[in-house]
Amino acid sequence: MLKFENSNMGEVFMKYDKKEIKESLIKAMFECSKRGLLQSMKWLGELSSSLGDIPVDCSNQATAGLPQFGTSECDTYYLAKCYFDLKEYDRCAYFTKKSNLPYSKFLHYFSKYLSYEKKKLDNMSESSQSPDPKLQQHLFTLYTKLKSEYCANSLDGYGLYLYGVVLKKLDLGKDALTVLVEAVHKEPMHWGGWMELEPLITDSTKLKSLSLPDHWMTQLFTAHALLEQQLTDRALEIYAELEAVYFPNNPYIISQIAVGYHNKRDVVTAIETFSKLNKQDPYRLDNLDTFSNLLYVKQLRTELSYLAHHAAEVDKYRIETCCIIGNYYSLRSDHHKSVLYFQRALKLNPQYLSAWTLMGHEFMEMKNTNAAIQSYRQAIEVNRRDYRAWYGLGQTYEIIRMYFFSLYYYKQAQQLRPNDSRMLIALGEAYDKLDKVKEAIKCFARARSLGDAEGIAILQLGKLYEKLGDVEQAVKVLKVYVTENESSANDECFSAGLSYAYKYLANYYMKNSQLDNAYIFAQKCLNHEETKEEGKALLKTIAQKRGQEDEGEMQIVEGDEGNESFERFRAKLADVTPMYLSFTPPDNQS
Repeated sequence: MLKFENSNMGEVFMKYDKKEIKESLIKAMFECSKRGLLQSMKWLGELSSSLGDIPVDCSNQATAGLPQFGTSECDTYYLAKCYFDLKEYDRCAYFTKKSNLPYSKFLHYFSKYLSYEKKKLDNMSESSQSPDPKLQQHLFTLYTKLKSEYCANSLDGYGLYLYGVVLKKLDLGKDALTVLVEAVHKEPMHWGGWMELEPLITDSTKLKSLSLPDHWMTQLFTAHALLEQQLTDRALEIYAELEAVYFPNNPYIISQIAVGYHNKRDVVTAIETFSKLNKQDPYRLDNLDTFSNLLYVKQLRTELSYLAHHAAEVDKYRIETCCIIGNYYSLRSDHHKSVLYFQRALKLNPQYLSAWTLMGHEFMEMKNTNAAIQSYRQAIEVNRRDYRAWYGLGQTYEIIRMYFFSLYYYKQAQQLRPNDSRMLIALGEAYDKLDKVKEAIKCFARARSLGDAEGIAILQLGKLYEKLGDVEQAVKVLKVYVTENESSANDECFSAGLSYAYKYLANYYMKNSQLDNAYIFAQKCLNHEETKEEGKALLKTIAQKRGQEDEGEMQIVEGDEGNESFERFRAKLADVTPMYLSFTPPDNQS
């Protein structure tokens, strides 16, 4: 193993022997296969394939640790494994209850857990039925047995993983964190253990504080955790190293990189990355729900339609397929059908985060705020770090004018995305509605410093300074807004803001007798329906004031001060902007 310092990452990146990695991947695949951990086995297989041709000796891997054929224990294991593969979990648990083999024992407990999950899911589909207390008792009984095994120190890495999952189900998060860290130390090649650990790590400080194994899988996990915590740049650097050094063209890493660009709001690059992956592995559905979100954002109806049809052909009962079709119907503004497909996805997997959040958005479109709130709350129960759900709740409560609730939820979203100007703008607007103007100004100023691509923050700052009576600061800010966005005057997003700025600046300059500037902005008011009439009135007032000033100056010229006064008057006129005023003295006065 070789370590070297990566100055961009600020961390030590470890190099490992590729042959050792390949051997460990193949061994782990067999171990996962024996325990029915098919998703982890698939993930490991993809990594192994990315390594390319590296000759390893795996002749004894498949049967390592298995009893000899012909023995009753071997017959029982293979029979139980058949029941497990056919999803007959209770039968599998029944036939493995007396086995002492590590993988048979795991099958026994895992079958009990999956039986509980399946029955809970079946009960959820019967909406009229209340939660079955027997199911919770079933889970608690499983917890008691696993705890006894844990205290006796008889659980291997896979058993620790399952115990951690059960602890999470019982909301014993602190204990689950401890057990799952033990699980990845004992069995670092089991990706499922890492994935159960990740949601328990709330921030990068906690991630650094954990004692994780000195293993190459830790780097893959670190990148995944950083991506989930919205520390996207650091995550992308690690993925780039892993792809370059070990796993070129690995579909998992490519999809994670695409998700990273999605998090950075680099929609074009994210779409290009997903398109590349789709050509490389056309029947892979993992993460294509995120791809469909990107196509939705860019309003690419044709591409989204093709993706929906293709996913349905590959597997119409996959949760990703249901989500893609839901997004397609949403883009067509068929929100009822969209909700139907998100509900189908949730029947397949109630823990499917994206479906809860997207269904909340659809209910908002349908003006069903109660259903939207319930959907967003369910999303937060699945993953408290889903900023979209917190933000959605903030929007929903803002619509029903419950601004204190709205402020609370926007704060949660902003804490999860501290460098996202959209979160700060929403928070600032919530403070504004509660008449907390100074707090709102801080939010908009911070949003401005983070980029404010939509140009909303600086406009809101101008309005807030006006509300505070700080006229000079309001003028200064609104002039910047006009300078930056005047080229987009025909864009609906900026039209209302520009018309407001033009009107305010025109009135300001007229009150301060700066008629030249007042005229310029009053003229611009005529280009917007909402300020056209006020612009006409301002121009009329400006013309009247000009007439009064001209009369006054001419009276001075005709008075006792003679030619010297007239020259001063002519010099003053020469300074006026020639766009709207020119003056040539008559021949008899030249």
